[in-house]
Amino acid sequence: MIKKISLAALALTMTASTTLAATNITWWHGMGGRNGEVLNELAVKFNAAQTACVLTPVSKGTYEEALASGIAAFRSGQHPNILQVFDAGAATIINAKGATVAAEDIIREAGHTFNAEDYIQGVRYFYADADGKFVGMPLSSSAPIMYYNVEALEKAGVEAPKTWEEFEAIAPKLKEAGYIPLVQSHLPWQMVENFHSRNNLQFATNNNGYDSVVDTKILVNTEEQRMMFSKLKEWQDAGMFAFYGAGWNDNQKPFEEGKVALWVGSSGSFGGLLKTATMPFAATLMPNWSGIAGSGTNSFIGGAALFAMAGKSAEENKCTGDFFNFIASPEIQYYYHKETGYVPLTTAAYELAKKDGHYDRTPQAEVGLQQLMLPGGEWSKGYRMGFYPQIRDVMNREFVKIFSGEVTVEDAFKTIEAESNEILARFAKTAG
Repeated sequence: MIKKISLAALALTMTASTTLAATNITWWHGMGGRNGEVLNELAVKFNAAQTACVLTPVSKGTYEEALASGIAAFRSGQHPNILQVFDAGAATIINAKGATVAAEDIIREAGHTFNAEDYIQGVRYFYADADGKFVGMPLSSSAPIMYYNVEALEKAGVEAPKTWEEFEAIAPKLKEAGYIPLVQSHLPWQMVENFHSRNNLQFATNNNGYDSVVDTKILVNTEEQRMMFSKLKEWQDAGMFAFYGAGWNDNQKPFEEGKVALWVGSSGSFGGLLKTATMPFAATLMPNWSGIAGSGTNSFIGGAALFAMAGKSAEENKCTGDFFNFIASPEIQYYYHKETGYVPLTTAAYELAKKDGHYDRTPQAEVGLQQLMLPGGEWSKGYRMGFYPQIRDVMNREFVKIFSGEVTVEDAFKTIEAESNEILARFAKTAG
């Protein structure tokens, strides 16, 4: 299959071939569209900022395809210097023995300083080890937030809910006003993973999987989690929640068309919504359940991070460390934030965005940051479970059955628990 090459990618290729004295490094990623173009622009900026290194980004399709390509290439010794890995694949690459060099180490070895405390609360731990050392370098990070149709809420005479209890109170009024009250776009990420984070609930044994892969068990078949999905099913039956399928756009599109009042989506969708929404919209935090003790903590990030692959020369590792330090700068973080909608990752970048008036112009762009910077709890830093993309597949299969009436919530979560723990056991054998 022949792929079209963008002008930015062509320029990078030409630069790499003509700058013979420079050290060439490659970056495989799983992003397309405008976000993929912005990655190319980051590489162009890095290449222009110094003369020692030339970075060439290469799209490998989807997140899943990029991870699979990177692992296969490592086994054959043909891997890139930098591999982008999405949130659900983090445990797989982190626990692949000898596959990566910790981002924190490679930055320091390149002669730069690094301080994990510079990063905001909801970002600081997700790609770190149990001791807090950054293994992956965060870049494309987002939070699940609630977008709302301004006209729908005004017509119903209600305000955006801060809790799910408040949603239950206003949903009938939104329905009476002629709107579908609620949709969402990724049940595993939003209503399972971040349900645990926002409500400060343990998600897996072994410190949410951070301490060890051995005998890690997922804690998804719980009273609180079943309650969340029982509520969603009740709301669906009452016409207060709609489920259009497991595809992200299946559920986003009705909101864009003005048919839906509230949509739980990604803070990283903000830039696209500005172009596609047919009505005025705003955003607020993803609700928590006030009735759950300790709830209201920060969510953790979605999206992807960059991993430095092992087995490269000292010169190439120096360039990788230089690039990681480059993308950590407040100016580059702010640029990436503005162009994509992904959140700035450091306090300094956030302050730069505020100083420039970015949130005065587009207040919706700040909501994801505000949620990630909420007080942390014991269980709000994230999770580390291997083969997790397969677990998400199991969840999505069972969730479709719940909302089509094929299985009960109780039976679905029994199945998810059993199959997920079988997957985790298989992963433990490969990582051991």
